[in-house]
Amino acid sequence: MAQTARRTRGVTIIDVAKHAGVSPMTVSRVINADAGVRDQTRERVNEAIRELNYKPNMMARSLVTSREIRIGVIYSNPSAAFMSDFLGGVFEEASDRAAQLILLKGKDGKPPTRDAIEGLIASGVGGVVLAPPLGEVPLIRQLLREANLPVAVVGGAARDAISVRIDNRRASYDMTRHLIDLGHRRLGFIIGNPDQSASAERLSGFHAAVREAGTVETQVVQGDFSYASGLVAGEQLLDARTPPTAIFASNDDMAAAVVSVAHRRHLDVPADLTVAGFDDTTAAVTLWPPLTTIRQPVLELAAEALQLLIREMRAGPAPAKGARRSRVLKHVLVERESTAPPAESG
Repeated sequence: MAQTARRTRGVTIIDVAKHAGVSPMTVSRVINADAGVRDQTRERVNEAIRELNYKPNMMARSLVTSREIRIGVIYSNPSAAFMSDFLGGVFEEASDRAAQLILLKGKDGKPPTRDAIEGLIASGVGGVVLAPPLGEVPLIRQLLREANLPVAVVGGAARDAISVRIDNRRASYDMTRHLIDLGHRRLGFIIGNPDQSASAERLSGFHAAVREAGTVETQVVQGDFSYASGLVAGEQLLDARTPPTAIFASNDDMAAAVVSVAHRRHLDVPADLTVAGFDDTTAAVTLWPPLTTIRQPVLELAAEALQLLIREMRAGPAPAKGARRSRVLKHVLVERESTAPPAESG
């Protein structure tokens, strides 16, 4: 009777699960070739599929996978250009993997409240991606640990979570070295948000290159990665008795602000002032002159974090031995029209 009913309505994933004595989720994992299924269980499911002549319906398969992969994305970043690239990478990867995203944004550049985070956890997400700088917020990390949720941190190092980032110190060193090689011996540097490890790493790379070169004068001022802070910092640096011939800002938004300050003062960039940024977001190419900057592959960072998180979620509470939980992607120094040798060098 049951077999007759199946022939009438078609074999479903639930039928296969019952026949194999496993859950529908396990059947879905076998169909999707996930590594987190024991060989014995995989063989039992495949045998049930053959016996019942089950043919996965691609639309139904996508829907089942979507229900299984429900991921929270928590973000709050003052750089609209950075977040545009970040969310683009997350959305593209989620679409390819039929994952459902639940977005939670902090207001006014601040982390979401405890109630908001607890609400996200209660919604049934199976894992969380933290956009920079939220991977460094103790309350968020604590709440997610207590909920026993797998977490992927983008832009920062993390021992107890998936981590996808670039080598910020080396990237900043490379840009500073580039400016010195152009002949600049008076350098200004704008630090990012003091609460973020990336800011300290980029400052460290700047100082390392300066120490190595010797005979380089430096002026360092504080920013917070926002365009507004870049305006203030740019004014401070250019008001100095002996202003720098080159200014390196810790992100593109602050560098774009410095270019604006220079234009207001009737300074030509780069003839009178060289300006460099960091990230290579859309902000780097939507002003004149376009910025020389460090390309941080934001799209790829976000997509890689989501991919590793989904893999860990599917593997269950005991990820495969040797599973990669940390990735350092390559950066690229992109030279455009905002940098040149200093005027006094001819």
